[in-house]
Amino acid sequence: MQPQFVTASVLTCPHCGFAKQEVMPVDACQWFYECEHCHQLLRPKPGDCCVYCSYGSVPCPPVQLSGKKGCGCHD
Repeated sequence: MQPQFVTASVLTCPHCGFAKQEVMPVDACQWFYECEHCHQLLRPKPGDCCVYCSYGSVPCPPVQLSGKKGCGCHD
């Protein structure tokens, strides 16, 4: 049985508040995301592994599967 996780997350820009649903990569962290509205480059907050864990409505798939904060990709 395959592990189940959510692949869609709504990213909300902390600069302008623009929100957009995006599909998360399942096999890698996304460290950068350019806001479509204000063009600010988003980076993960300290302690988070990716922009989805920092600004998304759902954490990234590796974090969902592990059940703990951070996927270990920066270790």
